[in-house]
Amino acid sequence: MTVRGLIFDLDGVITDTAELHYRAWQRMADEAGLPFDRQANEALRGISRRESLGRVLGERTVSEAEADVLMDRKNGYYRELLQTMTPSDVLPGSIELVEAARARGLRVAIASASRNAREVLDRLGIADRFDAVCDGHTVEAAKPAPDLFLAAAAALGLPPGECVVFEDAADGVAAAQAAGMAAVGIGPPERVGSAEMILHGLADAELDAILLLGRRTATP
Repeated sequence: MTVRGLIFDLDGVITDTAELHYRAWQRMADEAGLPFDRQANEALRGISRRESLGRVLGERTVSEAEADVLMDRKNGYYRELLQTMTPSDVLPGSIELVEAARARGLRVAIASASRNAREVLDRLGIADRFDAVCDGHTVEAAKPAPDLFLAAAAALGLPPGECVVFEDAADGVAAAQAAGMAAVGIGPPERVGSAEMILHGLADAELDAILLLGRRTATP
């Protein structure tokens, strides 16, 4: 099947907010008396805020009201840190790939679990580079459910099989494949090893090779 759309996760693919998320979760966890470190933060890549909180809480049980308070506190700390973001925080090769795709007539979208995705894009100065933005407000079911990527394909006006997803998390790769899309994993194989293609970063991406993924994954 011909690839006509590229769908990008935001955090860890277009920009790296992992450090900001880590610092926000660490501050919240410290205040709540919860164990948390960088390894624990790695397990939060690509998933929703509520699912992330569940992993941070571990065996601790809280009411939904308490969970809302903790999530709002973490998000407040994260939004404070977002004020430091500038266009220089766009990862190498990201915009070059997006522009190359657009020049070839492909449609491009952001599909991020973050509810702050639009603010991040604005701060990076690249919101106008994408034909659609789907975020944590768009769907209810979080990755690894396919809903977010299906919504992005629909927003682009394309069938799922004509889209390729760029993801830096195992749950995101699983979500893309569950949606019937090929996945390009960004990061180490131990994290994204089930993706159809694995790259260190978008600076290593070759558009022609990515377009071939549609043929490789087409159903006979």
